[in-house]
Amino acid sequence: MNSEVNVVCQSVDALLQSLQSVGYFADRRLATAVFLALKLQRPLLLEGEPGVGKTALAQALAQVLSRQMIRLQCYDGMEQREALYEWNYAAQLLHLRAAEMRAPTLGTDVSSLPPEGAPAALGRPGGSSTRSRNDIDSIEQELYQSRYLVRRPLLQALQTPAPGALLLMDEVDRADEPFEAFLLEYLGEYQVSIPELGVIRAQVPPVTILTSNRTRDLHDAVKRRCLYHWLDYPDRERELAIVQARVPEAGQALTAQIADFVGRLRSRPFADAFSRAPGIAESVEWAKALVALDTLVIDPELVHETAGILFKQREDVAALTPERLEQLLQPEDHEGG
Repeated sequence: MNSEVNVVCQSVDALLQSLQSVGYFADRRLATAVFLALKLQRPLLLEGEPGVGKTALAQALAQVLSRQMIRLQCYDGMEQREALYEWNYAAQLLHLRAAEMRAPTLGTDVSSLPPEGAPAALGRPGGSSTRSRNDIDSIEQELYQSRYLVRRPLLQALQTPAPGALLLMDEVDRADEPFEAFLLEYLGEYQVSIPELGVIRAQVPPVTILTSNRTRDLHDAVKRRCLYHWLDYPDRERELAIVQARVPEAGQALTAQIADFVGRLRSRPFADAFSRAPGIAESVEWAKALVALDTLVIDPELVHETAGILFKQREDVAALTPERLEQLLQPEDHEGG
């Protein structure tokens, strides 16, 4: 690791300060989890509600470590080739055509070869009697050169030179179980197996962060290969610091009102009325909107007019009844924290 990264990794406090310097306000438990993941060179699995800062942590950490961030956005039905690699079949087919022009005695009718089956088709019986097995083997080897390899995020992360990459596997819970099984080799050993090329190991172990909104439980085999941290909503003081850092034009009084109101939305009994409470991202976006509206004091009418920033479901917006808004906007005593 370079000297800058060594400074970041000297202690949990140093990591906390480094993250704050780029606008990410982590609590000590989270900073400890990140610190240990860096020290032990283990993947870090972050679970939590949407909008609590999982992806933002990866972005901030890549910045303080001076590493390139490579993002793999997971989704239902994701295949291995979309995460690891695929061959450039069009370029391989052009190579076959060029090889046929150079050595017509091969007798291969490349126009009849399907793109994805082109390499295998070379070995079919029934070609010219003058075809050389050595020539065919040579062409097949040429087809599987790195210049025809299309690198996807996992392979990019493994082959990034020093200081290495930060790989974010975002919303890994959206992928299916077969994809989880495919990840085990990477998570456990920072390597992948490509049939045509063999095992490819990391030049520099990537800092790896997986995020999950827990739409489903991940397999235990994935969790065992990672350090784990549940990322919760921030407390009031940390949310104040985040909003002030992201929306400095919002005054202290307005920022305090935002933190109080959003904090109450997430607390019981109010949280039970909504399908999903607003995350940090919604708090920041709401603060920007209130500044744009020249807001000094948050009132029920203003909340009703801007509710689409805090909530993304019609039923949640409808749950902000006048009676509930009056309760949510009551002054709160913050003595003692």
